Amino acid sequence: MPEIKPRKALFNPELRRRGIYVLPNLFTTAALFFGFFAIVQAMQGSFEKAAVAIFIAMVLDGLDGRVARLTRTQSAFGAEYDSLSDMVSFGVAPALVIYEWALTGMGRLGWIAAFVYCAGAALRLARFNTTLEVIDKRYFQGLPSPAAAALVAGFVWVMMDFGVGGEDMRWFALVITIFAGVTMVTNFRFYSFKDINLRKSVPFIVVAALVLAFVLVSTYPPGVLFGLFCIYALSGYVLSLLQFLRRKPAGH
Repeated sequence: MPEIKPRKALFNPELRRRGIYVLPNLFTTAALFFGFFAIVQAMQGSFEKAAVAIFIAMVLDGLDGRVARLTRTQSAFGAEYDSLSDMVSFGVAPALVIYEWALTGMGRLGWIAAFVYCAGAALRLARFNTTLEVIDKRYFQGLPSPAAAALVAGFVWVMMDFGVGGEDMRWFALVITIFAGVTMVTNFRFYSFKDINLRKSVPFIVVAALVLAFVLVSTYPPGVLFGLFCIYALSGYVLSLLQFLRRKPAGH
């Protein structure tokens, strides 16, 4: 009787490890969808929907990595897919939204500013991927691309909520776009919040602060979110200034 050999696709552990995990990549795909949706909405002139879509993509992007770690389904494919999704949702989409909303009437200066942001996001993601194993996990080097996207999208969202047109705010939009793009490729450090372990007990003040944050966001989402990300975008500069001032006396 001939020997029955098991099928490799089912029993070879090496081949099974090469498979694609569904759960975390569903979150990544959803984030990619909302980034693409933001682009479509911007092209149709629905800038408020485009801004909200970028924020939704940011939330989903924060979940996919945590889901992968909790379910132990991290993979090289997932990391690469997440990076490509981030480039669309937090690189191309915010640049196109701000360009279509305010910068399109500024000619060459407008699209150059949008490109500075887009290139900054690409460089930021490339640097993050290549220095992932050597950097201090407590801090990001340069402003994270989701935070930069939230800064740009938040500005559009707030102005749309107040009924202010992009043509009236084009110079402010230009400054914010270039600022976000350049800050992504600086060496300033931004707190990553990765050392916060949600499975361990925390002081009561931390829980109270989280509740207060949710209450504030719920009162006026566009304004509060934009304000929070403005503070975060400036925090790297403030932290670097404080470190410089601490070192300065030692040099005398």
